[in-house]
Amino acid sequence: MSWLKKFQHRSQREQDGLQTDEGGRKPTPQNPTMLQSFEWHTPPHHYPRLLRILPALHDLGVTSLWLPPGCKGNNFEGNGYDIYDLWDLGEFDQKWRRETKWGAREELDAVVAKAAELGVRTVWDAVLNHKAAGDEREECWAVEADQEDHRIELTRPTKINAWLHYNFPGRGDTYSSMKWHADHFNGTDWDDSRQRKALFKLVDAPESYPRPGLQSQVKGSESKKDWADDVSDEHGNADYLMFNNIDYRHPEAREDVKRWGEWMVKDVGVTGFRLDAVQHYSWRFAREWIECVKAAGREKGLEEDVFVVGEFWIDDCAKLLTWCERVGQGARTYDAPLLYSLSRASMAKEKEVDLRRIFDNTVVGASPASAVTLVRSHDTQPGQASATPLSPFFRPHAYALTLLRLHGLPCVFFGDLYGTAGPHAEPASCWDRLPNLLLARKLYAYGAQRDYFDERTCVGWTRAGTWDRRDGCAVVMGVGGGAAEGKKRMFVGRERAGEVWTDVLGWGEGEVRVDEMGFGGFRCAGGSVSVWVNRDAAGRERFPVWLDLDVYRE
Repeated sequence: MSWLKKFQHRSQREQDGLQTDEGGRKPTPQNPTMLQSFEWHTPPHHYPRLLRILPALHDLGVTSLWLPPGCKGNNFEGNGYDIYDLWDLGEFDQKWRRETKWGAREELDAVVAKAAELGVRTVWDAVLNHKAAGDEREECWAVEADQEDHRIELTRPTKINAWLHYNFPGRGDTYSSMKWHADHFNGTDWDDSRQRKALFKLVDAPESYPRPGLQSQVKGSESKKDWADDVSDEHGNADYLMFNNIDYRHPEAREDVKRWGEWMVKDVGVTGFRLDAVQHYSWRFAREWIECVKAAGREKGLEEDVFVVGEFWIDDCAKLLTWCERVGQGARTYDAPLLYSLSRASMAKEKEVDLRRIFDNTVVGASPASAVTLVRSHDTQPGQASATPLSPFFRPHAYALTLLRLHGLPCVFFGDLYGTAGPHAEPASCWDRLPNLLLARKLYAYGAQRDYFDERTCVGWTRAGTWDRRDGCAVVMGVGGGAAEGKKRMFVGRERAGEVWTDVLGWGEGEVRVDEMGFGGFRCAGGSVSVWVNRDAAGRERFPVWLDLDVYRE
């Protein structure tokens, strides 16, 4: 069975399992929704502001909080991807400050505690691929590797002097006594002895080679130390990304990082992880590490399994699902192919748009249980290396397509609620629509789904509701030019005959009365999206929702 058929077969079983067992009256759980709680240019001291807005976000339906990479980095102004010490969460005076950019350890603890009180999962952004800014230099052997194909060695082995010794003078042996050395890495980008920046692959000393003298006869090396063989094939071998690359074949490196994961669950209290740049380090180690943190969660007695999602920006559904399958244990991946599909639809000319194909070749289309769907992130906002344009007019459409449908775990971008800063600053483009879509997901997006993807520029769907969340909803969107109205005759159930439905977003003016056959003529204004529910639905009086942006800025 091909990977696609295998995942589609599993997806059908997952969809069947989501149907409410009305005979047993199983309560329908609230829809899960993740929020990325930062953007690339978020100002320092973020934790206290995040603590203030957390209750309002929870009230809108946020159930998981993707926290920033809050381990000590090399630069206080950096976001933490320049990681120095996993075990320092803003607690020790290292790298010129005690706190990280995001705040001090006690401020982080307050956010985690408040989230736990509200029943919100905390998902830590774990940077496990590399370390930056060593404390001391160490002499080691290396060959220079080709930047475009890391498998190609350009020089014979030579000694370099690199910042590969980590003794953590501010933390000492607190939490972990391990000190990192050159043996724990297999790549670096700086030779201090020559003041040269390049891609250096660390190798064994030539005298340890199996055939002495070979290194003087051929270019390259016979070193046993090498890149990992279980990574992506980007640049021939993707093991190296930046800074000092961790060699997870070394048992001390594996054990220290695994113990850190256990500590984050048992002591710090996080209940999930976002694994940064998973294509750049060993999937065998990732599988081993995930086993470890999930076991820690069970030992702690967590009600839910520790959540794990891997970040891999590639428009290739097969590769993303292959990573999920290899690491196993319910690990998810961000649906990068869907994000790119949404971007293309938002930027295309009207005659080129085809909303019917929006989910083609996406993770959520092939394996819903593997997908974390998202519209934008700190990696794709303007100015970033993976910047991906998404026309502002289409952002409510994109969020409706991720928040109000049956499949996938949607992740909302902080910048779309509160705006972004920096050289490409944008206002909160969805501050008026997105809170309403979030609340609509929390209240109404339940039950069986019926699709009306029958026109290129206008699609819709309905959700039938469940026995205890019975209201359901009807969504219709269009991308046509001018003021042309989009309209769909869609089925919402014969038991709803005579009900009057209204648009919670306010773009579809007027009312729709469900006919005796259970159909309604649901519409949206030109180039917009509308979400229709019974005007007497539970919670309907809470719309429209206006997010108080000043609470965050205080």
